[in-house]
Amino acid sequence: MARQVRSMYSRTGIRQAQKTWQQGCALALAGAALLLPLREAHAAMNFCAAPALQTSERTNADPGVKALVSNVQAHLNEQPHALAKLHTEGTLPHEGIYDQSVEAEKDLDLMRDAALAWRATSDDRYLKLVDRLLYAWVTTYQPSFNPIDETRFEGLILAYDMTASALPVKTRNASMAFLTKLANGYIGQIDAQARPLKGTFQNNWQSHRIKLIAMAAFTLDNRKMINAAQRLFVEHIGDNIEPDGSTIDFSERDALHYVTYDLQPLVTAALAARRHNRNWLPEKGANGATLQAALNWLAPYAAGSRTHEEFVHSNVPFDAKRREAGLPGYSGQWDPKNATELFHLAARLDGRYTPIALQLAPTPPAWLAVCLPLPAR
Repeated sequence: MARQVRSMYSRTGIRQAQKTWQQGCALALAGAALLLPLREAHAAMNFCAAPALQTSERTNADPGVKALVSNVQAHLNEQPHALAKLHTEGTLPHEGIYDQSVEAEKDLDLMRDAALAWRATSDDRYLKLVDRLLYAWVTTYQPSFNPIDETRFEGLILAYDMTASALPVKTRNASMAFLTKLANGYIGQIDAQARPLKGTFQNNWQSHRIKLIAMAAFTLDNRKMINAAQRLFVEHIGDNIEPDGSTIDFSERDALHYVTYDLQPLVTAALAARRHNRNWLPEKGANGATLQAALNWLAPYAAGSRTHEEFVHSNVPFDAKRREAGLPGYSGQWDPKNATELFHLAARLDGRYTPIALQLAPTPPAWLAVCLPLPAR
């Protein structure tokens, strides 16, 4: 009888231990599930290399840092202007929602600058501004997958990239969902096209698609997206750039304005890749073309040793419409200063572009000075 009681208790003890162990596993798994989004939400790209300034450094901060922080400080109480839709592509000022879109897009630059100000100063007021603007946009805006309308979202991606680990969970999760939807939507749109790619899937529009895909992929550290970004980047280099470095946009528009507009997003995408130790500058397309060759083709124009009359033989009617409307840059000689930001970005990829960048402007745009303070060597 005593043996039976001991046996019963031992079986009960075993069952209780098993139950306790299973409950413990369930709690551990639940805890891991709760922590998973937090780990994933720590942005992995860190596009902006600038470290936080020490207290002693802040008082003697670079004028560019001070100017950026001062500008953000003046907008600390700014309320979001988030819209469900933006549209500027193919329209002139005062047409449709052009003016409203341009005004709203200022939020995207402001949240990037606020994130940089927070990075530089550790002042939580700037983080709160990022949080307010970012949450409003990722919960309001509905992607249209028009890359010209959406190219300025690079500012939103950079803002998230720099602040993800410090943002409230609801903002982090909403931002991750938004960026996933944006990047996957563009990847799906491109992959649905017949090959070889033509039209806006071959020209500057595709450069802007690839920039958004690459920046989102690297900041989310999504392997599948990253592989798609690299595949599409290499394909586009072969589709858009000739082996001599000239671009399809130049042949279509007869304008260096569009060469710059074509190459800048590709350089930005390459900078995002470089932060993950991937060098896209010399990546060869199927025809042997490279982004480096395209920058080298543009370099003499940017340096002023060659000149070009803009849009003389453009085959796009909208270019004539903008010229007739008197918009600057759509007639006359190309102004090399239009390539200032492009070459300052390129100088962060390859120090050989630094002399041209400094010739165009001794200091880069304020956000870039803070984001990537030193040119590549």
